[in-house]
Order: sequence, then C-alpha cells, then structure tokens
Amino acid sequence: MLKPLVALAALVAVAFHPLALARDSQLPPAVLRVMNNVGIPAKGVSIYVRDANTNEVVLGINDNQPRSPASVIKVLTTYVALDSLGPSYTWKTRAYANGALANGVLNGDLFVVGGGDPYMTSEHWWRFVQSLREQGLAKITGDFVVDHSFFAPAEGNRGEFDSQPFRSYNVLPDALMVNFQTSRFTLITNEQRGRPLILVNPLPVNLDLQNQVRLVSGKCYTSGVTFSTPDPIDHPNTVVVGGTLPTSCGTYTIGRAIMTAPDYAYGTFRTLWTQSGGAMDGEMRIETLPASARLIYEHDSISLAEIIRLVNKYSNNVMARHLMLTLGVEKYGPPATVESGRNAVRQWLTNRGINMPGFVLDNGSGLSRAERVTARGLGEMLDMAWHSPFMPEFAASLPLSATDGTLRNRFKSPGMQGRIRLKTGHLDNVSALAGFVNAASGKTYVVVIMVNHPGAQGGAGEAVHAELIRWVFGQ
Repeated sequence: MLKPLVALAALVAVAFHPLALARDSQLPPAVLRVMNNVGIPAKGVSIYVRDANTNEVVLGINDNQPRSPASVIKVLTTYVALDSLGPSYTWKTRAYANGALANGVLNGDLFVVGGGDPYMTSEHWWRFVQSLREQGLAKITGDFVVDHSFFAPAEGNRGEFDSQPFRSYNVLPDALMVNFQTSRFTLITNEQRGRPLILVNPLPVNLDLQNQVRLVSGKCYTSGVTFSTPDPIDHPNTVVVGGTLPTSCGTYTIGRAIMTAPDYAYGTFRTLWTQSGGAMDGEMRIETLPASARLIYEHDSISLAEIIRLVNKYSNNVMARHLMLTLGVEKYGPPATVESGRNAVRQWLTNRGINMPGFVLDNGSGLSRAERVTARGLGEMLDMAWHSPFMPEFAASLPLSATDGTLRNRFKSPGMQGRIRLKTGHLDNVSALAGFVNAASGKTYVVVIMVNHPGAQGGAGEAVHAELIRWVFGQ
C-alpha cells in the first residue's frame, strides 16, 4: 500500500502546486542543485533572462513576483535619469553677492545656492572657492548664507535605517551637499601620550572635536573607536571621538559623516577661504535668495553620464537619491520632494509601457526595506536601455566582472572577465543582480535575479547568482 500512497501524495502536490513545480522544472539543473545545497527554495527567487537581440525570454522564474531589490533599484533610477535628462546634464551651484562689491570687498552677504549637485567633493568645493577668489573677491563683510531650498527638507534622520548616523551611506540628500558631509579622521598613536593625535580632512572651521579616545596596549583592533554627538540640538557641531585604540595600531584612518549639510558646507568653505587668503567677518545663515542679489559665479557639476557611473559602480546611495529628486524637480518644479521624484519615475514607466505589479518606489537608492520591483519589469527596462541611443553610457556605468566596482572580485572564471556588466544589491535577507551578460557565443543577454530569503545576503544568494551567470554565459 505504500507505493500507491506515495503516488497519491505526489498527485495531490501537483494538483495544489502545479505552477511552483513547473517553475522548479524550468530552472537549469546546476542552478537548482546550488539552491538545494544552500537551502534557498524556488519561491524565494525571481529570475528573468532575455536575449537582447531576439527579445526571446530564455528563462522566467517568478518574474512577476514583487521583490526587494536592494541596490539593484539603482539601474532603474540611473537609466530613467539618463533617458529623461540626457548624458550631458549638469547641476549648478551658484554664488551671489547681496551688497556692494568693489575693490575685492563684498560689503554684504555671500549667498551660495545649491542646485542638487550629487558630487560636490572637497576637490570641487576647493575649485569653487578658488574660482571666487579669481573673480577678485578677497573679503566678505557679511555672512555666508546657504540657500538649499531647491530640495525640500529631507524626511527622517541619518540613523533611521540602521542606527548608524555617522556612516556616509546614510547621508540624507541636500541641495548643497559637500563631500557627502564626510571627513577623514586620522588617529595617530604615540606610546608617550594618553590619547592619539586626531587629524580631520577636510576640516570644517566650526567643528568642535572632542578627543576622548583612550590608548591601550595589546594587539591592534579598531572596532573600539566610537563617534557621537552628545547634544545634537543645541550643539550639533560637537563630535566626540571616544572608545579605545591600541597603540600597536600606529595610524588609523576612518571616514565619518558629520554635522548638518549647511554647517558642513559653511565650515569647509571658511577653512578653504581662509587658506586661499580670503577674509570673512560674518557667520552662517540659512535663507532664500533675495531678488536683489547679483550672480558672481556659477559652478557646473560633472556630467550625468559620469554621475551614473559612480552611482552604479560603487553603489552610492545619496547620489542615487539626488538623481530621483532631480527627476522630480525637472518635471514638476522646485522644491524637489521624494514624492515628485517617485511620480516622475512612475510616469516614465507608464509612458514606456512597463508594468510592474506591486511596484513600490521609496527613495530610488535601495537603502530601503519597502521598495519592491519585479524581475520582468527591471528586465524590460534593461532591454530598453540596451536598444537606447544612450546604451554606451548606461552599460559603461555598470560594474564590470573581475575588473571594477562591486564586481572587481567576482566572476573571475576564464573568459568571463570584462564580459559581464551587472549591478549588485545586498540587504538583510536580500541578494540581487541586474544587467547584461555577453555570453561565450557572442550573444548578449539581459539578466535579473533577486533572492529574497533569510540569510540570502550571507553568501547563499551569491552562490545562486554565480551558477545562473555561469549558465547564461554558456548559452
């Protein structure tokens, strides 16, 4: 009686789960074998593989199931920006004189108006300062006034996602964001001293740095160094570096995001301004630009084509968020809001006929537990990108196998180097890839794989990715 019962059980399973079994059976055997080995069921995986030349869907597993994409959502944000704004689009940061300007002296305030530049690094900020000096400006008798109203104030706080407010990946968008609000803290130990020497670069003049690090003996470890702002309301520019650091570490350097965006912009500007020989009497204010102010300098950012390369290859979250806000402000006018950015992306998808059931767009960076996309929807977008006039710029923005970005140490098998362009994505219980594979046959395939399963980010998801890409590469 045992065999008939087993047979009956199998028939019942097929009756109640025909779709699941059909999808399991579509999986390449090697991929299914790895999934079984790492304990990831088919229901936790979405796959979409499409021949970019014939548009044939080669493999579709749960491809209309909404999934958390993690940073893979950046391929959507960056391509919508590229297609909507064009590769040569730039952001403007402008300086205005509000007062009489004569003989190198501004008798009034200097207004700096942020235009949402996603990559105003310390080097570009230095160039901004130098360019003002080259206009003949030597002294400002009034204040440094920040107008960052081009973007609406960001909601939430930097520690909201994972309680790590000093990590640069948690920086919130701001229309005048300088160097990702991040400085390098270099701690230099000396056995003759009780505390290390701390150097900060770039150094905001308004930073109140309190060194409470204790030097200890023993083997080097750096996890004991802490950063905190004890009184963020009344003293937001006070940063306490505490904890312990063994003297055996010698020199230890770590980057941390500090201060608010306007305070950081002012503090670093004033440091650079003084270093360049300039003088300033006033302090910092936040205010909208008055009609009476006169434009004295305009700084262009690097191009959008260069920006998306940085976003995708290095998975920069705040730059991706700036892109989505820029889409909103260009389509609906200032101030840019998260909702206007979301609406701009949704409208783009509608206009292109791309439908994603259960689509949820949060901030466009993937640093979100709410965002949801489908593998098919992303795949259709990627196929559209492949046939776009901007394909070279977009494809070049993606990490390249065994070469650069987040793929520099992946897909090193013979013949694969430089033939795989994929955006990676990782969050707790999420591991994903999306992009293009130039197979050994010479064919190009659009590939999207999203694994949403407990522990997927710990290596199990990447094991499945590796086997699927190996299979696609052999097609």
